[in-house]
Amino acid sequence: MESVTLAGIQTARARIGEAIHVSPCHLSHHLSELAGLPLYLKLENLQRTGSFKERGALNKLLTLNEAERKRGVIAASAGNHAQGVAFHAGVRGIRAQIVMPLATPLVKVAATRSYGAEVILHGASYDEACDEAMRRRLEEGRTFIHPFDDIEVISGQGTIGLELLEQVPDIEAVIVPIGGGGLISGIACALKESNPDIHVVGVEPEKLPSMIRARAEGKPVTIPAEATVADGIAVRRAGDLTLPLVTRYVDEIVTVDDEEIASAILMLLEQEKTLAEGAGAAALAAVVQSKTNLHGRRTVVMVCGGNIDVTLLAKIIERGLVKDGRLLRIRVYLQDRPGALLALTRILAHERANIVETVHNRAYYGVSLGETVIDVTIETRGATHITAISQALRGANFRFERIQ
Repeated sequence: MESVTLAGIQTARARIGEAIHVSPCHLSHHLSELAGLPLYLKLENLQRTGSFKERGALNKLLTLNEAERKRGVIAASAGNHAQGVAFHAGVRGIRAQIVMPLATPLVKVAATRSYGAEVILHGASYDEACDEAMRRRLEEGRTFIHPFDDIEVISGQGTIGLELLEQVPDIEAVIVPIGGGGLISGIACALKESNPDIHVVGVEPEKLPSMIRARAEGKPVTIPAEATVADGIAVRRAGDLTLPLVTRYVDEIVTVDDEEIASAILMLLEQEKTLAEGAGAAALAAVVQSKTNLHGRRTVVMVCGGNIDVTLLAKIIERGLVKDGRLLRIRVYLQDRPGALLALTRILAHERANIVETVHNRAYYGVSLGETVIDVTIETRGATHITAISQALRGANFRFERIQ
């Protein structure tokens, strides 16, 4: 059976040439100190369409013969793969259809259409969208471009591994997110065939460990659907081609939960000034949460995509501020008379706490007729500042409680 090889990955790199950006791979001093090992970030979120997916999509497109190009291509995707196929097909004048689930965020649908693809909204899930894409492929004779279970797609993703060998010549470990396994299969093949001592770690969302299950069962198995912030790697079934490659080349697979991923997104944004989606931050989450012990090895973390919904990002930022103690909400019980609120705000102003929001309530929380309750959201400088504010309120005989 034909499989992915180092020679095939090298051919893919020569084929795609300068059409794909060689993304930066820099040493992060802050994250290196935090993790206790030399940590490099490979920023595939800086690709034209915001993720690594266009490498495999382009490599596949460039292998089509003239007849296949004329018939066009089709793909099923709710995000990054869709945009990668749409962009590179459009540049080369190849008609592309992308079948996306009905619930796909409008911003992703609009981006895919803007690259020139025909978008078909169908089904409640990726699986239903994929079934429709396969039906149309047979009906219209288009070439189906699989998001991960295709030799040329995997080889395209493997070009990242060749870049890493040049950018970090003494690389000792790499941490890669896993969805269907296309990215890690290509990278691991390129690295291990060049230097078998490089340690390869895969990272899956805790809610959807499809590759871990497949390795345990010895074959791909379909696991129940689950919602996760890492929607880019929320794959229910590992690939038939990727599983043997992962089994052969990947040393270990770990999982991270949504809270750990969200924390890594915020860390990348605040410390590295780079925007990652959930899947793009999963590898970093595994490092900072010590899910794997790399013993000081020179390590590359894949930041594989940056296409995150802005409303989700806003929620992650707010939750992160609360978790770090930089955003605090307290419920204060006041006498319902003129000047009571002024006394409270004077204390907060004296403690240099910025009021973000206030909400009055006279009918709930067990207040008496002569009382009112006010929920105050304030910006603070962290735990020490919160302690000072609490002591000042108690010293002024205010009754209050922290709202978690």
